[in-house]
Amino acid sequence: MLLRLFSVFILFAFLYGPPFPAAAHGLTEGSGTQLSLRRRVDAAVELALKEERIVGTVVLVQKDGRLVYSRAAGFLDRENHIPMRKDAIFRLASMTKPVVSAAALALVDQGKLKLDDAVTKYLNFRPRLADSREPVITIRHLMTHTAGLDYGFMQDEDGPYHRARVSDGLDMPGLSLEENLSRIASVPLLYEPGSDWQYSVATDVLGAVLEKCAAKPLPELVESLVTRPLAMKDSSFFLPAGKRLRLAVPYADGKPPVRMPDDEPTLVRFPGKGYLHFLPARLFDRAGFASGGGGMIGTAADYLRFLNSIANGGAPVLGKESGAAMLSSQTGSLKLKGQPPGWGFGYGYAVLVDKDAAHTAHENGTFKWGGAYGHAYFVDRKQKLIILIMTNTAVEGTLGAFPRQVRDAVYEVEVEP
Repeated sequence: MLLRLFSVFILFAFLYGPPFPAAAHGLTEGSGTQLSLRRRVDAAVELALKEERIVGTVVLVQKDGRLVYSRAAGFLDRENHIPMRKDAIFRLASMTKPVVSAAALALVDQGKLKLDDAVTKYLNFRPRLADSREPVITIRHLMTHTAGLDYGFMQDEDGPYHRARVSDGLDMPGLSLEENLSRIASVPLLYEPGSDWQYSVATDVLGAVLEKCAAKPLPELVESLVTRPLAMKDSSFFLPAGKRLRLAVPYADGKPPVRMPDDEPTLVRFPGKGYLHFLPARLFDRAGFASGGGGMIGTAADYLRFLNSIANGGAPVLGKESGAAMLSSQTGSLKLKGQPPGWGFGYGYAVLVDKDAAHTAHENGTFKWGGAYGHAYFVDRKQKLIILIMTNTAVEGTLGAFPRQVRDAVYEVEVEP
């Protein structure tokens, strides 16, 4: 249990942290302060590359609705000496979750889905508790990660999800969604739904619900409800052949980082306990399920469009009520395992509810998260600031020092993790 808590703590500790109107921090176009910010962030990027902690990165910083920092650095493909490019396409991993959550809320706005619907209204998904009781799991439980589910990378390699061969959505090409749901349901729930919080495969289950609700495959649904309205032209669950040269090659932590082979599993240690199982070729397999928790690809520019939409209330994807819900913590008084005080969880990311308790420079209402292939973001709505960091190095770009160093360079303060 102590190992599990430690592993979850590590996950959140490193993930701290549209346009918005001009001027806290004085980051106006052409100002000396903006030049200073550029130098500070450049220094953080150069240090990470020099120390061979990352292979390549795209970093965007937006202040008051203006892009005050934009840089591609390092390599998109190190072995072939192809430099990183600003329009590089990355595997988004868990940065998929808020996009799928927004699609779910769009269906709520259309009156097709209710957050308190039982999952069994749409799916034959009936996991039981350890005492064999079958509790009610709602859509809200799935969206807030309070359903009692887990992730394999949070467990030892002989843990129950591994014994049941559950996919975390980053591996097992060819596995159907129905089969993965069956495997998930065969493992006892960790707790009574709604009584606790655990980051989990819940958004993959949510994806199956959305497909049944809308009678449409998840990739088509997300495109129609989210990516097309936001002109996220490079964001999808599949990579068109014509964009292959822009796909960032993924690397695993090492000194230097190790190139992940496309068709062989790469296990990357998750700090504290288990391993993340990566199989990059999964992206090219249309027979496997579209993972609502981690299956999308996209560019930094596309994802910045999405973050801006959410930060500004959700339009044109969401109505006013759903947009406000997307900006709020949805976990009430539940203590997030491993999360420092002051943070709650919303629909796909952590939300700051008490900055004093969190001992952070972020303002209340800040939301943040990342993706295991090497990404992190921080959206400080009060300070009208967005920091988006995308790398091709797992998991340094998410859990390592790099995203914290970029964040601190922007704030020009040392922020406790």
